[in-house]
Amino acid sequence: MEPAGAIKDLKVKVTYRQILSIALPITLAILIPQINLLTNSIFLGHLSTAALGNAGITGVFYLIFAVAGHGLNNSMQSVFSRYAGSGETGAFKIILTQGIRISLQFALAGILVTWLIAPYIMQRIAAAGAYPEEMSFLRIRIFGLPFLYLFQMGNAFLVASLNSRYLMIGFIAEALFNILLDYLLIFGNWGFPKMGFNGAAFASVISEALGFVVVFAVLYKTGLQKQYALLQNFRYDKIRSKEIIKVATPLCLQYVISVGTWLVFFILIEDKGTAAKAISNTMRNVFGIVGVFVWAFAATCNTMVSNLMGQRKEDKVILAITKTMLLSLGCCLIMCFIVNIFPGEFFALFGQGKEFVEQGIPVLRIVTAGLVIMSIANIWLNGVTGTGKTRVNLIIEIIAIIVYMSYTWIFMKVNYVSLAVAWSNELLYWTTIFAVSFIFLKSGKWKS
Repeated sequence: MEPAGAIKDLKVKVTYRQILSIALPITLAILIPQINLLTNSIFLGHLSTAALGNAGITGVFYLIFAVAGHGLNNSMQSVFSRYAGSGETGAFKIILTQGIRISLQFALAGILVTWLIAPYIMQRIAAAGAYPEEMSFLRIRIFGLPFLYLFQMGNAFLVASLNSRYLMIGFIAEALFNILLDYLLIFGNWGFPKMGFNGAAFASVISEALGFVVVFAVLYKTGLQKQYALLQNFRYDKIRSKEIIKVATPLCLQYVISVGTWLVFFILIEDKGTAAKAISNTMRNVFGIVGVFVWAFAATCNTMVSNLMGQRKEDKVILAITKTMLLSLGCCLIMCFIVNIFPGEFFALFGQGKEFVEQGIPVLRIVTAGLVIMSIANIWLNGVTGTGKTRVNLIIEIIAIIVYMSYTWIFMKVNYVSLAVAWSNELLYWTTIFAVSFIFLKSGKWKS
């Protein structure tokens, strides 16, 4: 690991090489935890079909709090990148410490909600036989939240300071540890206690704590902490905190609403049978693996646009979004093609029977079609994020959610046809996201 030298020029250029130099390390970094989640599902699938199904609703519940942190992470990345583009890197030290304070407050709120309020919600929405196991899992799993948020704070700085090549170190450490602990704690191997479903929760919490330690160790080991005078002053800064919260609040709400509706979707699946729940949780893994490139390019687009805004090069923003979108679409098409060529082999990973595979393939076709649209829409949506108009992000999300939930209710409760038709709501959702984001950005109303 090379120590950092003098502060480099952090102004980005709108080239495919620049985009790939930011996106590829992020891709690898995101891929590791997705493999991690996939491994969790594989282990739980071999434990039982019920465990695989229960992992769906608990995973989505935790994801609500995780994406709130992701919203904060994206806003931090946007604020960091704006200052990087304008050359004011001296503000980095203040932005990071204020972000850490805010993220820990978010984490405490998430823990309190899960312990005090979630039982009343879960008892009413979860299947009676699954509720005790699901709630027990969540009460353990939620303690990974502060470590996850701090991990994301460090990563936001690394991306915005054009040091994304260091991202994968923390992710690899976290993933390897999680896979090992899954093996030991779910099944009780090597003399460890056999914890079953809760073993996956303990494994994830411990691994997230390790990831946090590693990413901050990277800041010290590379010299970035000394170079930018990071983590030296945690005094409250009203101006910077308000700046972060102003950008973060709409983004956090946007992500929470988005995943909250996914939770509603999984709740509606609860009465469709164990197989439907297990297939839907498997689709969540498809989103995770195939969507890796999309999220990486989306994060890159956010950084590029914010940096260009800081440079006052607003005329290059649409070009940056378009180039990033083309790379995102190309990578997603390749991944979707591979999954659709070998669907049987993919489903076989989860240790289920032939009937499970046959029921899952039509759903897989629909979901991958939705991912292709997502590979375009998510880039334009993050282009809006990069401009700093995060309230518009929230409005776009609300419009898309209204369309999504109306369609979902019709084809899940009023006229249920099949699981594949139910999952086609993703096509409508991402088409709406793209249409509204594209119209807003093309209008030019985001220019300062």
